[in-house]
Amino acid sequence: MPLSAGGATHAGAYHQPMAQLIRMDGSGHTTLAEWGAADDAAFAEAVEEFRGQLELGYIGTVPDGPGKATHVRELPREADLVIMRRPIAGG
Repeated sequence: MPLSAGGATHAGAYHQPMAQLIRMDGSGHTTLAEWGAADDAAFAEAVEEFRGQLELGYIGTVPDGPGKATHVRELPREADLVIMRRPIAGG
C-alpha cells in the first residue's frame, strides 16, 4: 500500500475503480467502455458508445441485485456497471 511522507497509508491511491459499459453477445460479453469518476473524456466516449448501441437496438440496464435490473435510456455516470442487451423475443 502506498505511504505518504508521514508514513500513513492511502488505500486506493493507485487503484481507482472503473465503471464498465458491456454488451451481452455471442462471446458472453464485450467491454465497450470504461470510465473513472473524474475522467470526463472517458465518460463522454462511453456516452457515445451507449447511444450507438441504443441505435443498434440494444437495451441498457443497470443491475439492482440478484435477478433485478433497471432499464436506462441514458448512461448513468454513477453506475458501476451498465449492461447492453438485445430485447427478449416473444410477446
